[in-house]
Amino acid sequence: MSFFKCSKDWALFEFYKHEMNKRCYCGYKDPGSTFNPFAGVAIPMFINPKTDFAFKKIFGSQQSKDILISFLDAILYQSTSAIADLKILDPYQAPRIQGIKDSFLDVKATLRGGQTVIIEMQVLNVLGFDKRVLYNAAKAFSIQLDVGEDYTMLNPIIALTITDFEMFPHSPKVISSYALREKEELTSYSDDIELVFVELPKFQKGLDSLSNLSDKWIYFLKNASTLRSVPPTMQSESALNHAFAIAEQSRLTKDELEILEKREMFLHDNRNAIRYAEQKGRQEGRKETMIEIARQLLDVLDAETISVKTGLTLAEIQALRSPTLSA
Repeated sequence: MSFFKCSKDWALFEFYKHEMNKRCYCGYKDPGSTFNPFAGVAIPMFINPKTDFAFKKIFGSQQSKDILISFLDAILYQSTSAIADLKILDPYQAPRIQGIKDSFLDVKATLRGGQTVIIEMQVLNVLGFDKRVLYNAAKAFSIQLDVGEDYTMLNPIIALTITDFEMFPHSPKVISSYALREKEELTSYSDDIELVFVELPKFQKGLDSLSNLSDKWIYFLKNASTLRSVPPTMQSESALNHAFAIAEQSRLTKDELEILEKREMFLHDNRNAIRYAEQKGRQEGRKETMIEIARQLLDVLDAETISVKTGLTLAEIQALRSPTLSA
């Protein structure tokens, strides 16, 4: 008797096989038995909105207009119904000038008044990301015009960036907004380019503390993949219910599950690479400090004592005594 009744069951199995491997799961039985390969594995009900694939599927599909309107109202307009309509666009930004770098956004939409919102979900804190946000916003603003068109035809751009890390550690704000201002008087030069950031790690509210639509959407982004059902406090919001429905694992095709698995593994591997680099940097920085301390102790203590105090080997300390290396 086969456990897999359809290709979706097999795809789900493939998606979570690495979870079983991590737990050293061993459950082989006779081929004739009814072995359940999911036993002992907690399968999430919803996909993780923080992966680029899932974020685009939930917020950037043509079926997602009501979801995106509700989300943008909540984040950009303090949970008021400010957006009457929008058009979801191809998030690929093709440069009009040869040699300018192409870029891909997660979601891009034009509001009824002509204003464009570009949205990016970023999980990894990579070098230069702050510059990339500014670059994408500036390019989205500039590529609106064709040759010969007047600058007055340019419409405002809002670059909404959601991060799974802290962009601004000095500020406790979860949602922050930046625009062009005079440095001392803070008078506005232009609101044509606005940068809005949502920093998920700073959001610490639980389900019982969600006071408005903004709270509910941020909670969804941060915690959807850990939930087993739609929380009662969110069931009254039709757009949120729609988002949860799109995010259901069981609704994904085999190909979609395979893409999602690859993205999750990519993020996992890159997180580990970043952690390793940070740890290695700290270790190397500490060793440089110990070497400098050892140099200062060369004329004061014997090599054995310096080794005990700094953790350096006797060979490393002897090398410091060499005129060639210590010069």
